[in-house]
Amino acid sequence: MKLETLGTSKRTHTCGELRAGNAGETVSLMGWVHRRRDLGGLLFIDLRDRYGTTQIVFHPETDSALFDAAGELGAEYVIAIEGEAGVRPDGTINRDMPTGEVEVTVKTMRVLNDCQTPPFVLEEPIKASDELRLEYRYLDLRRPHMQERLLARHTAAIAARNYLANLDFLEIETPMLAKKTPEGARDFIVPSRVHPGKVYALPQSPQLYKQILMVSGCDKYFQIARCLRDEDLRADRQYEHTQIDIEMSFATQDDVFTMAEGLMAAMWKAVNDVDLPTPFPRLPYAEAMARFGSDKPDTRFGMEIADVSGIVAESEFKVFSGAVAAGGSVKCICAPGCASWSRKDIDNHEELVKKWGAKGLAWAKVERDSLTGGISKFLSPNEATAIMDAAKAGDGDILLFCADRTKLVHDVLGRLRLAVGAELELIPADKLNFLWVTDFPMFAWNDDTDSWETEHHMFTMPRDEDMEYLESDPGRVLGQLYDLVLNGVEMASGSIRIHRRDIQERVMAVVGMSREDAETRFGFLLKAFDYGAPPHGGIAPGLDRIVMMLVGEDSIRDVIAFPKTYKGISLMDGSPSEPEPEVMKEIGISFVEEKK
Repeated sequence: MKLETLGTSKRTHTCGELRAGNAGETVSLMGWVHRRRDLGGLLFIDLRDRYGTTQIVFHPETDSALFDAAGELGAEYVIAIEGEAGVRPDGTINRDMPTGEVEVTVKTMRVLNDCQTPPFVLEEPIKASDELRLEYRYLDLRRPHMQERLLARHTAAIAARNYLANLDFLEIETPMLAKKTPEGARDFIVPSRVHPGKVYALPQSPQLYKQILMVSGCDKYFQIARCLRDEDLRADRQYEHTQIDIEMSFATQDDVFTMAEGLMAAMWKAVNDVDLPTPFPRLPYAEAMARFGSDKPDTRFGMEIADVSGIVAESEFKVFSGAVAAGGSVKCICAPGCASWSRKDIDNHEELVKKWGAKGLAWAKVERDSLTGGISKFLSPNEATAIMDAAKAGDGDILLFCADRTKLVHDVLGRLRLAVGAELELIPADKLNFLWVTDFPMFAWNDDTDSWETEHHMFTMPRDEDMEYLESDPGRVLGQLYDLVLNGVEMASGSIRIHRRDIQERVMAVVGMSREDAETRFGFLLKAFDYGAPPHGGIAPGLDRIVMMLVGEDSIRDVIAFPKTYKGISLMDGSPSEPEPEVMKEIGISFVEEKK
């Protein structure tokens, strides 16, 4: 393709910049061939870059060679053009485009790079599979849709930085190569070449470093931190994720809440121009579980869980009374207007709850102020009336019951509530329900290991009123823990931290860690506590999840430039890959083949 050389190599405008006021100007644009329309006597091309799209036009009578050359351009060719901007003729103005009043009559053109036929069309909605998009991520990211996501992420991060800087927070980087410490998930390990037989761990979070920064007198710290966890992936989880890590000295829980609410408000205002109402509601963990069956409840709709354990404790229906006698619970949700469900509909929902661990799904319909069908024949009239009252059930509704261990009942009905709510289209998509969940249990009993383990992490300060039960009744101890939830998605987690060696050692002892083991694993932190550590606390909002919610996506993969598949594979660059033998030898490790 023989083409004229541009008189200038510098672009004068982006493809989203020209307006009617630029008519008559000589302009230079550079970008990708997005769409081409050959109308016989005229050739139109939509030229695209990150900033937008501009229509350019080629006239055969002006330059036939240039017109012919433009006809050979393929999709995603990179070109530079120079020409005169003008107002589009009447009837051809596109009001849906910022540049829709303008077109550029091309005088000269240069092909900066050609392009093979793309494996998918860069149009919306995208029709390519997720695997193909990830393999050709550099093409996928060219789409305006993805460019908007990257811009939203950038805008959110800048808003967070500005907000925190204005509150006198210092942005401080912490190490990526750190000591291996137990923090809940598996660590990614980096062998040391200089110190054979020893390893670094990539940080799951900057938890210990930010606490040490508080001991260092930094007072207020933040970092947009990369965190790495070797855990199973899903829609809201990747090996690599980014959190806005924040820590404050001499701070109460209320101080952290006020700061974090202002941060969310700043980010929503910057990206979506939405004014969030603050303060956010607060809900204790125990109440969240009892009402919604989840520690990250979606409060945009009702269908709250009703506890009918007391009503059926002496019932002749042994499935219910037996569950209560065994120390469990009987609870239900009311699905409004679903008395019309067929037996097949009910069976389909029963299959769902069985996948979640329930033995079955008991049910009864509400008709003419009475319970009918299902388990209704096993309930006395008084029990039926009390159950309907507890569940706030009316004619045309159906009650769905679970009877088992309380923890399982909450989990099953919490999931079922979300599933039925989605089926019935009860969840408003345009509503933002922020919520603080507070007063989490410090410890949970692990039946497999026959020991206590921390619910979040072992650096959380117990509530003052529960400190006396640390050794005698750990299950009773609540921590100064809090999560920020939005529409059923955990956006941030934090706590007031332990800042004294004696309390930290007591918590470590509860989870079975001896003083010697504690010194080996966390001696550097305990030593720091001996040197005037101030009270401190913080929170770590997840940037990926925040951006996902800001732009209305369902997966954090769509707001991360280069995500991995659910199997942890990067289809674009082929990682993980096999290392060269000489590298393995140099760092002194070898792989053990898995036995088949």
